[in-house]
Amino acid sequence: MGSAGVHIVCVALGVMGLVAGIVCCAVPRWKVSSFTGQNIVTAQMNQDGLWMSCVVQSTGQQQCKRYESLLILGADLQAARAMTIVSCFICSVSILILFAGSDFTTCVENEDAKPKITLVAGIGLLLSGIVLIIPVSWSAHNTIRNFYSPLVTQKQELGACIFVGWAGSVLLILAGGLLCCFSRIRSGSSGGTAKYYSNSASAPNSNYV
Repeated sequence: MGSAGVHIVCVALGVMGLVAGIVCCAVPRWKVSSFTGQNIVTAQMNQDGLWMSCVVQSTGQQQCKRYESLLILGADLQAARAMTIVSCFICSVSILILFAGSDFTTCVENEDAKPKITLVAGIGLLLSGIVLIIPVSWSAHNTIRNFYSPLVTQKQELGACIFVGWAGSVLLILAGGLLCCFSRIRSGSSGGTAKYYSNSASAPNSNYV
């Protein structure tokens, strides 16, 4: 696959990872009520997110309420608020940088600068994926721990946003890794070509002597 094809794939992966991060930040599905054991309640289901908590009735009616205070949330969701926003911001900037330095655009005409620009974009996508996977895994760990704890009466399970966050972080890390590896290979190959020409240029001088 050519360099332009790799850049197109990485842009697609980055966009999908960005959409996953936005979904995790906006949709209130980080924790949902569990209907196992003695917690069999079919009348309503609770859904907790980063910004609001929703109650879904058996009739399909949904009522959501924003959290009155940040202190109501646990430490994992408090950190998730900031880290998901930071991840989406870094991912957006990295995608714009990748567009500017990719081989399928003409925003940057200097061919020697394009590998450096794509390397910066790759590092940004890697960082955004790591920043996204930390709060998602932290929240999943706390949810699973509370689920098996006998001291917690109201059990909760992993919501859809946890799995979306894991998938999005993997896509971002994959895109960043591809860009970092590809940029490093291109810069190494150009250096080897320059060294070859310098050796060939010095060879005729020795023949004249």
